[in-house]
Amino acid sequence: MGLLAGRLQRIKPSPTIAMTTRAATLRAEGRDIIGLSAGEPDFDTPEHIREAAKAAIDAGHTRYTPVDGTASLKRAISGKFARENGLDYAPSQVTVGGGGKQILFNALMATLDEADEVIIPAPYWVSYPDMVLLAGGRPVIVECGIGAGFRLTPEALETVITPRTKWLILNSPSNPSGAGYDRAAMQALTDVLLRHPQVWVLADDIYEHLVFDGFEFCTPAQVEPRLKDRVLTMNGVSKAYAMTGWRIGYGAGPEPLIRAMAKLQSQSTSNPCSISQYAAEAALTGPQDYITESRAAFQRRRDLVVAGLNACPGLTCPTPQGAFYVYPSIRDLIGKTSAGGTLLDNDEAFANALLDEAGVAVVFGAAFGLSPHFRISYATSDDQLREAVTRIRRFCENCA
Repeated sequence: MGLLAGRLQRIKPSPTIAMTTRAATLRAEGRDIIGLSAGEPDFDTPEHIREAAKAAIDAGHTRYTPVDGTASLKRAISGKFARENGLDYAPSQVTVGGGGKQILFNALMATLDEADEVIIPAPYWVSYPDMVLLAGGRPVIVECGIGAGFRLTPEALETVITPRTKWLILNSPSNPSGAGYDRAAMQALTDVLLRHPQVWVLADDIYEHLVFDGFEFCTPAQVEPRLKDRVLTMNGVSKAYAMTGWRIGYGAGPEPLIRAMAKLQSQSTSNPCSISQYAAEAALTGPQDYITESRAAFQRRRDLVVAGLNACPGLTCPTPQGAFYVYPSIRDLIGKTSAGGTLLDNDEAFANALLDEAGVAVVFGAAFGLSPHFRISYATSDDQLREAVTRIRRFCENCA
């Protein structure tokens, strides 16, 4: 009998965290490293949110809360869904966890039996398939390449649904590609889902407010109200309000699912941090100016990076609709050799050589289920991005 559970053999450590850790190690050794691997806004949490947290501490709100969120935060979340998405959720249909990741994990753990299938469009956020595997389910990966704008088509969705399909995970705008589904594209998918009543939808809306060029965000339950009773709408404060370290995510859906998720959380982490909950409430109910300001900064950075990468020999970089990532193709570099002697036979070799030879940390596309690509997070300063693009261009020019 071994010590470690067999289920751990199904999964791998997060590649994004691994690359960020490797970059930090090289930086600690004195290397000049530009880190573009972590999906984390570089702005400070807005002041009124920080002040709300301090006030909560001073008021003594430092004890246990209800297991899946305070009543006042749940009311604030219900208000957010009504105000911004036209969705009517009672507080009893809302759950709060220690980050959006916990909401996703709880939902899958609470609902998946062995061999249940979960449809995941690729490229995908790295944790989706591993969460499904930990819960005993089977990820069904659907490649959505650059020609499809990195978006799932209704035709592709129809072909992979089976009697074992339990969930479709839909992330818009997407990590890693930044691709978003407009209302017409979303309606086409929900039309398919209406024909398959066994399929639930896990809508990961964490990048809802980071959209550009007039793109209008929409979420499945909003577009097709007839699906609402089998949709879990997930969101959080981490990306929209620069609160990644505060660890507050939330979801809303049918009450039986929400109760099941709370039951699971009661036997795992119990309540999210009490102070963070008060801060999140201030984020959702207070001034929203920060969102407009940060969105403008991210759009400027996106344009800088897209233009710079498209000037690099061998790279093709589509313009994303949202989030703070780009997902360029390196197809024309595959088979070449870097100046340092690395054969670029796949995107992982490219990312490692770029870090070793140019001092730029990115994440290779295979981690997101679609190669040959790499992901850049442009959630850092304009100066750092300009320097990074210069280094990437020099690296590409020296590949032969």
